[in-house]
Amino acid sequence: MEDKRKKKIVTGFMVFLAAMWLCTVISKSIYASRLPIVSTESIESKYVEHIVNADGIVVAGEKNPITALGGLRVEKLMVQVGDQVEEGDVLFTIDMEDLDSIMGEKQNAIARIQTQVDTILANEELARQRKALEEQRAREDYDALARYEDTLVGRAAEAYSQAEDDLGEQHDGLGGETDDALKDALQQAAYAEADAKWQRENTMKDAGRKVEDILAPENEDSSLEVSQLELASLRADLALYQDVKNGNGEIRAARGGLVTDIFVTTGGRTSDAAVMLLADDSVPCQFKTTLTQEQKKYVGLNDTVSLKLDGSSREKEVTIDYLAESASAPGSYEVYINLPEGTGVPGMSGTMSHAESGEKHSCCVTPAAVTTVDGRSHVYVVREREGILGMEYYAEQVSVRIADQNDYFVALDNAPLDKEDRIIISSTKTIENGGIVRLSE
Repeated sequence: MEDKRKKKIVTGFMVFLAAMWLCTVISKSIYASRLPIVSTESIESKYVEHIVNADGIVVAGEKNPITALGGLRVEKLMVQVGDQVEEGDVLFTIDMEDLDSIMGEKQNAIARIQTQVDTILANEELARQRKALEEQRAREDYDALARYEDTLVGRAAEAYSQAEDDLGEQHDGLGGETDDALKDALQQAAYAEADAKWQRENTMKDAGRKVEDILAPENEDSSLEVSQLELASLRADLALYQDVKNGNGEIRAARGGLVTDIFVTTGGRTSDAAVMLLADDSVPCQFKTTLTQEQKKYVGLNDTVSLKLDGSSREKEVTIDYLAESASAPGSYEVYINLPEGTGVPGMSGTMSHAESGEKHSCCVTPAAVTTVDGRSHVYVVREREGILGMEYYAEQVSVRIADQNDYFVALDNAPLDKEDRIIISSTKTIENGGIVRLSE
């Protein structure tokens, strides 16, 4: 009986231990299932190489403008961008009805300005005739006044001479009273002669000034010159429109080349600027691309780069001929590469690539291992410690400084890490400094 009792106690205890063990296993399983599962890597020694790849397009090395009279309405475009044209090819045609309307307006304007010119010339002729008549009459008046004033002066001189003779004849035979009268008469005659001369001088001066005033130049008037210039300009414009009409409204290429740009549309009007641009076949093409600010760190002016154009099986070694910040997109940089003669056509795409070997760094990790917040970077390293359920793994945050990086590796400078450290590169859940983690199998 006692043996059976002991046996039951032992059996019960064993069941209790088994239950406790099972509970512990279940607890650990539940606890572990809630932990982040992390993948890790070790630091490596690597050369951090920088590779720049930039897509671009072939553009004309030089473009020639095609111009036309401004204000013409385009009836039909005969070419499009990418077309190769030869000298004399029709580029577009003009709406002839609209052209006739424009020419009619020009002709009306010419007739109106011509009438103005004719009127100005007629008025100038009338004014010239009036001035000539006024001058003739003023000179006749001057001559008549001169004769009249000379007569008055002559009469005064005769009166003075007569008074002088009378005084001489009567001087010895007459009394003092008579002598005084004659002297007085002589004095009055002298005054009269002086007054007549003064009057003649002033009268002739006024008459002479009237003649001078008539002969004086008129105020300058540029109306005739302005109208004549406007008339000449209208006639020159009309002649140009007439040339277009004589050519049946066809605008032709003055030279051959590839059409790279078209600035007119069907139904639109031409402007005074270029209506099209043609690539100059005599000038080699260029490859154009744009770099980001980060890419520009590894590419410079005159650097040798590789270029592969679409349709070509081989890359070419070329040199960067122009590199400058873009005026239309600040922060990006435009690159132009002069292509060898006969290479590429405008519109062809391609890729420029350049690899710059960096320095070898003893502490490199993949970009996924590094977290940067507010300019400060850190990695998480898996450490071990004793926990309530035995040895456990936890994440320790370690501050690092990035020395260099590319798309594949990040070089860390003076980081407190060694090759035995396990650096976390991924996690199934968010991890924190000191947080418990599980290692992936």
